[in-house]
Amino acid sequence: MIVLGIESSAHTFGASVVQDSEPYILSDVRRKYVPEKGGIHPKEASLHHITHGPQAVREALRAAGVSPKDLDGIAVALGPGLGPCLRVGATFARALAAYFRKPLIPVNHAVAHIEIGRLFSGFHDPLVVYLSGGNTIIAAYAEGRYRIFGETLDIALGNFIDTLARELGLAPPYIIEGRHVLELCAEKGSKFIEELPYIVKGQDVSFSGLLTAALRLAASKRVSKEDICLTSVEIAYSSIVEVAERGLAHTGKKEVLLVGGVAASPMLKGKFEAMCRSRGVKLSVVPPKYAVDNGAMIAWTGLLALRHGVTVSPEEAYVNQRWKLDGVDLPWMG
Repeated sequence: MIVLGIESSAHTFGASVVQDSEPYILSDVRRKYVPEKGGIHPKEASLHHITHGPQAVREALRAAGVSPKDLDGIAVALGPGLGPCLRVGATFARALAAYFRKPLIPVNHAVAHIEIGRLFSGFHDPLVVYLSGGNTIIAAYAEGRYRIFGETLDIALGNFIDTLARELGLAPPYIIEGRHVLELCAEKGSKFIEELPYIVKGQDVSFSGLLTAALRLAASKRVSKEDICLTSVEIAYSSIVEVAERGLAHTGKKEVLLVGGVAASPMLKGKFEAMCRSRGVKLSVVPPKYAVDNGAMIAWTGLLALRHGVTVSPEEAYVNQRWKLDGVDLPWMG
């Protein structure tokens, strides 16, 4: 079985071809929109995808050595994400599926992050810690779906560290030699600032208050930027580890899978390694290359879904910006 996957939920247009035997990923082409300043502008990102998407799909097919006629299906991320960006990928996928008469497979972007992590880890039933620019979720499989056992009450972890870095004048770029600039700044700090808030409510976390307090402290110039970064990172990452550990205690899972763009953080990984050792559970972190948005995760999840007959007609392939993780049936997990 061979499936083409298209990802366009935010800043990256990804196209990938996968198959159901090794090597699973036959091609992985990405075109990333980089704003001149600030965060992602949905309209500008969508125009970028319109411009670069067709060539990315052609390159993915060429690199995989297949033609559209060889495909068993076309998978596309229909949400969650930025509406204008999602609609570009959905339009391309609908057109290809209709023209070449191929099954169209709807894929949830969050589920895809988890499934590509499961592919590389070999884990079957992990507690999932999904951390990205738009999502902060603790989840686990139960009764046909991924169930949420903790999440952010306001902004996501990735949004928090990006915004703080930008407002402190550290970014863009946000990533330097594979490391987030906020972490690089934190490594130069030497003092923990006790007045910054640590907010955990049950199994949920909150970062907006920490962001506001950190920026106010920076404006006062009473403490160094490096110490603000150190304290902010320690508080944010430690709160995630705390709610993940509560998720383990609640679910009884024996594996922890760390996925999403923030999963590439070595500092965060170190904290999870210590926690998992203390609880005697296994830890796997998705490879950095596949922690960020990519077409391979859409194609692979589409392949799993196609095996169980999950398809949608092009006329009904609607974009859903708020398609929640726990709203997706997972027949391949049975």
